[in-house]
Amino acid sequence: MNKEPEHSFVELLEKHQNIIHKVCRLYTNNYDAHNDLFQEITIQLWKAYPKFRGDSKFSTWMYRVGLNTAITLYRKSKRTIATQGFDGVEFKMKAETYDDTEEQQLKTMYNALHQLNDIDKALVFLYLEDKDYSEISETMGISEVNARVKMNRIKTKLKTILNP
Repeated sequence: MNKEPEHSFVELLEKHQNIIHKVCRLYTNNYDAHNDLFQEITIQLWKAYPKFRGDSKFSTWMYRVGLNTAITLYRKSKRTIATQGFDGVEFKMKAETYDDTEEQQLKTMYNALHQLNDIDKALVFLYLEDKDYSEISETMGISEVNARVKMNRIKTKLKTILNP
């Protein structure tokens, strides 16, 4: 393959790799599963890159490929990855200098998000990434109205999960 597209792909991938890491964090909960999914998404991005026409921003296209890869991979295998949660990770810090309130809130939120179905996770993810509904609808391949309705239902569901 021509080196020019390969070079531009690598540059874009490096610039936006946090998108992949965020998707991996949403769909996995241990280091090995995260790395496996990261690798799979990167492979799928590379395979799909020749078809990227630039009709949307690269980052939007990357979200779509990444989320679709994660959803497809875990639906196809019908497996919930048996992993050790982040609860088992111990940090050696002085208790008086460390406030874990934010960490606990994030852990609670991720636990709630893991209870959602794959599509709902993707919608919440894009919403939390401050994507507007037009970009969410473009990324997910649904109408803007449908994205808004689904998001409102998900918010209600998360409130129920977080405040039973």
